[in-house]
Amino acid sequence: MIHENGELLFFRSLTSTEILFIIAILIFSWLIMKLNRRWIPFLANKFTGKRRLYILALMPILRLLIVVGAFIIIFPILIIPTTENLIAFLGALGIALGFALKEYVSSLIAGIVTLYEMPYRPGDWIEINGIYGEVISIGLRSLELRTPDDSIVHIPQLRIWDTPIFNSTGGSRDLLCVTNFFLHPNHDAALIKRKLFDVAITSPFLQLKKPIEIIVREKPWGTHYQLKAYPVDARDQFRFISDLTIRGKEVLLDLDVKFATVTQAINSE
Repeated sequence: MIHENGELLFFRSLTSTEILFIIAILIFSWLIMKLNRRWIPFLANKFTGKRRLYILALMPILRLLIVVGAFIIIFPILIIPTTENLIAFLGALGIALGFALKEYVSSLIAGIVTLYEMPYRPGDWIEINGIYGEVISIGLRSLELRTPDDSIVHIPQLRIWDTPIFNSTGGSRDLLCVTNFFLHPNHDAALIKRKLFDVAITSPFLQLKKPIEIIVREKPWGTHYQLKAYPVDARDQFRFISDLTIRGKEVLLDLDVKFATVTQAINSE
C-alpha cells in the first residue's frame, strides 16, 4: 500500500486492541505448547507398545501446527498484505536467515525433514555421536534424549545431515538386548548354551514372542557368549540385562565354570 506522500507502507498502524490481541495469541500459543509438552507424555505413559509411540509422535506435530497457526493469525495484523510487501518481507527474511541464523535454519530444515522422514520418533532408543538414550521429544531445532543415567541431552537436528543415527527400536517396542559372558575355554559349550537359554526363558522381563539367540565365539583368551533376547518393554532393557547377567553368573558358578580374566586377554594379544 502506498501512502498519500508516495511512501510505501509495510507495517500497519496498530491499535491498542490489536497489540493486546497479538500478545494474547503469543501467550496462548506458549501455554498450549507447555501443556503439549507436559500432557502428551503423561497420556502416552498410560499405554504400552505402539500406542504409546504413536501418542508421543503427536507432540512435535502439534507444536509445529501451533507455531504455524500463530504466525498465520498474527502476520496479516502486522503486515499490510500487498504483493510488494510480501516480496519485501520474504526477501528480508531470507537474507536474515541466510546470514545470521545459518545453523539455526539448518536445524529447522532438518527438523522438518525429520518430521517427514521420521528416522526416529518419540519413544525410540537411538545413538548419535556416542550419546545413547530414549527420544523424549522432537522439536524443530533439536531433539531431546534421556540417557540411561537420567540425564537430558539436547541434540541439534542438523546432526542428521552428516552423522550416523543408530535406531535400536525403529518405531516399535522391540529392542534387542545383548548380554555378554566371557569364559575360560575349558568347559562344555553345548551345556553352557542350554543353561543360558534357560536363564533367558525364565526371565520375568522376556518378550516370549521374540526369538532367543546365543552366539558362541572362540577367542585367543577364551570363549565369548552373547545372549540375545528382547524385553517386553524397551524401557526395561537395563533391568533385563542385569537380570540375565546375575542369574547367568549364578548358573555358571554352580557349574564350576571359570571366567576369563583381563590378564588372559592381554597375554593372548
